[in-house]
Amino acid sequence: MAAHDKLEALLAPVVEDLGYEYVGIEYSSNPKNRLLRLYIDQPETGIGVDDCETVSREVSAVLDVEEPISGQYTLEVSSPGIERPLFTAEHFQRFIGEVAKVQMLEPQEGRRKFKGHIVAVENDEVTLAGDGQRWQLPLAGMFKAHLAPDIDALLAESGSGSAQSTVE
Repeated sequence: MAAHDKLEALLAPVVEDLGYEYVGIEYSSNPKNRLLRLYIDQPETGIGVDDCETVSREVSAVLDVEEPISGQYTLEVSSPGIERPLFTAEHFQRFIGEVAKVQMLEPQEGRRKFKGHIVAVENDEVTLAGDGQRWQLPLAGMFKAHLAPDIDALLAESGSGSAQSTVE
């Protein structure tokens, strides 16, 4: 079992037992800067600093006992944020119709980076549509994926104005 899979198997139950949604992890095993980033959520109420602190304390205790990571590392516990990472087929399914950015491990149709609306999720493939094209991307071949909302449109909807400032 790969280090990433071991960490997920160890940490997901801890997060869920605390009453949070386990979104996923990002793990960088670079010896000079090991980083374990854990994403949690509570869809009804959102995540605050106290929630991250609670989960961090519990996860740290489990990691100290189980020692799945050798040497020093940094643990970050975070909400998924507005550019929510997408790790599973269920995540993509949940956000059908939203815009996502996907980076592939290997080129697909001559490129590694894709941006488009999530159209479908079938047979371990995600279909994105953008720029008049459709791409079927295998989940297993994804390096990184996240939602890519139009920040200016969101601010306009909320009445907060533009994310861009103007100089007069």
